[in-house]
Amino acid sequence: MHRRPPYTESLEAKKEIEKNINELPEIDVIRKIGHNEMVEITTPVLITWRDGKSRLCGDFRALNNYTKADRCPIPRIPHTLDKLAKAKYITKMDCMKGFHKNRV
Repeated sequence: MHRRPPYTESLEAKKEIEKNINELPEIDVIRKIGHNEMVEITTPVLITWRDGKSRLCGDFRALNNYTKADRCPIPRIPHTLDKLAKAKYITKMDCMKGFHKNRV
């Protein structure tokens, strides 16, 4: 497997990345692997907003070599809007760290 070099990060960003990565096993997003297994599919990237908040992301392009294409098409916007126009109730939900919950 090709080893990707890490992105250049400041010391503060490295600490924040480490903090985020240590939190992920606690919320059942990642798991530790055996010492003989080598899996390096992503390079962590920290996105920081102007207000100081940050979000851990990953460059998952290398993962494409190991996954099957999803053949489920994205619904067309006009069709979705037509369905929403007839709805009695519209709800929204904020799933904290939900972007990590897609099983691969």
